[in-house]
Amino acid sequence: MHLASAVDPSLADLSNKLIYSAMVVYTIAMLAHMFEWTFGSKGAVAVRSSEQAGGLAETVAAADAKGAKKVTVTVASAGGGTTTLTRTALAGEGATVVTSGRGGDEEDGPGAAGTSVKADMAGRIAVSLTVLAALLHAGGVLARGLSVSRWPWGNMYEFSCAFALAMTVAYLGLLAARKPVRWLGLPVTLAALLTLGVAVSVLYTESEQLVPALHSYWLAIHVSTAIICGGAFYAGFIATLLFVGKDSFDKRMAAGLARGPLGTSPSIWRRLPAASTLDKLSYRINALVFPLWTFTIIAGAIWAEHAWGKYWEWDPKETWSFITWVAYACYLHARATAGWKGRKAAYLALAAFACWLFNYYGVNIFVTGKHSYAGI
Repeated sequence: MHLASAVDPSLADLSNKLIYSAMVVYTIAMLAHMFEWTFGSKGAVAVRSSEQAGGLAETVAAADAKGAKKVTVTVASAGGGTTTLTRTALAGEGATVVTSGRGGDEEDGPGAAGTSVKADMAGRIAVSLTVLAALLHAGGVLARGLSVSRWPWGNMYEFSCAFALAMTVAYLGLLAARKPVRWLGLPVTLAALLTLGVAVSVLYTESEQLVPALHSYWLAIHVSTAIICGGAFYAGFIATLLFVGKDSFDKRMAAGLARGPLGTSPSIWRRLPAASTLDKLSYRINALVFPLWTFTIIAGAIWAEHAWGKYWEWDPKETWSFITWVAYACYLHARATAGWKGRKAAYLALAAFACWLFNYYGVNIFVTGKHSYAGI
């Protein structure tokens, strides 16, 4: 049943304007993040021999700041011996050598020591713009809900808007917790733009009331946790994907190959944190959100019993939610199993996120089931 009188068209219009405004600011923020990625480490040589030499202390012996020169690193081993590593670094006029013996990961990636002042300023501006875009975005989601006096995630358009917001908030939350993840800003703003672009162009639905089955407090509980999980899973996916690329780059450089994976420029990968840092970040995010995803499925089953009289009927959405849960459970189990850390476990994490994406876009658009009554 549609209650046209319950819809406030002025608030619905305000929501649309705020979403479009957020997209404009996201675009500018993305360009600022891109500037930092492009120029952020120009003239900075990140030397990370701890991964290649057992995570031991290292010292820069020599570096020439003019042109592409050799950087020699002497690593002291636990047994008293030494290992000498030589890397060709892209260095420019006034280059700065950054060692990995810095007492933590907080100086990895864009914004690290050695970053030019202009690039660092671009990164700070990008974060500020991302905050502004998130505020406009949140205002758009809120206005959408107020326009129909309900939680604003009753269809794919509303869910996509909330999901994109969750991705951005997850990123800003990590920054607020002083985690060294400013380098995530570029993929996060890009993903937010793409998600909102698909939402407003393909999935858009006029602000309207929902069918009676969706009028439940479980809408706030079940769907909101699914949105949070989606945003966190995306952050973990990006970290995992970059880990695979960074690990491939490290192996190619160790073999003396001049280009990164798929012919990419080495400078792109040198600006990222160490592969071990990306791997740990991915694992921590996925491990943190997995219990919440478990709760999401349980909450959905309880809501199904209230709405349909049965906890589980192997509806396509239920089935793929469970498949996604199994995929992430396999990933977490693999991380705890000897011989399955690193790239093998990373491939499982990528497959798990692919299951999540199909559960959202594929099942909702191409498969008919009991969850189809909300439309797109």
